[in-house]
Amino acid sequence: MRLLLVEDEARLAASLVRGLRADGVVVEVAEDGPTGLRLARELDFDVIVLDLMLPHMSGFRVCQELRRANVWTPILVLTAKTGEFDEIESLDSGADDFLTKPFSYSVLLARLRVLLRRDVNERPVVLEADDLRLDPATKSCARAGVDIALSAREFSLLEYFLRNANRVLSKDEILDHVWDPDFDGSPNIVEVYVGYLRRKIDRPFSTNSIVTVPRSGYLFQCGA
Repeated sequence: MRLLLVEDEARLAASLVRGLRADGVVVEVAEDGPTGLRLARELDFDVIVLDLMLPHMSGFRVCQELRRANVWTPILVLTAKTGEFDEIESLDSGADDFLTKPFSYSVLLARLRVLLRRDVNERPVVLEADDLRLDPATKSCARAGVDIALSAREFSLLEYFLRNANRVLSKDEILDHVWDPDFDGSPNIVEVYVGYLRRKIDRPFSTNSIVTVPRSGYLFQCGA
């Protein structure tokens, strides 16, 4: 999951970044409304977490401008304000969900999972391909009924593959959605982690789910 966090409260932002990255989420942070708006327009995110009370431009305005620009990335609004009118205005401005501070980190993650499932067609709670099963809520993975232990990065990579099954993904796309924005290592790290996944989810089961597409990237194929 690649997430944009638009939050000017430094301590909260740092805490969320630590937690999200530990859970394998790629996080980019904007500290004010205009920066958040620019990043959301220019870059591809799976979900946006947006504070309402921001410097220079409110979260309400950011929401409105994004929807006017036909940016339909799911938006979860965070606010310290209480009252149904703020919730109504947030949703009417184009937000998809609303969470009042202080909030439970576990609840935030659950809300993000719901937003990530939303699309033109509803996405399933548990991701499945043939006999492979991945549950983002419990961070569990199994194939043919056999539990498979994955690191946070391996889990994020497999989740991205499953959410884009039967579509060729370039290394750049994978890096953008699975690695942190400040990663400055070699793109070959993708090959390394694809190898890790193959040794865990394919070779022990005599399957070939992750296919290398020469000069293009990787394809997670169903029915392998």
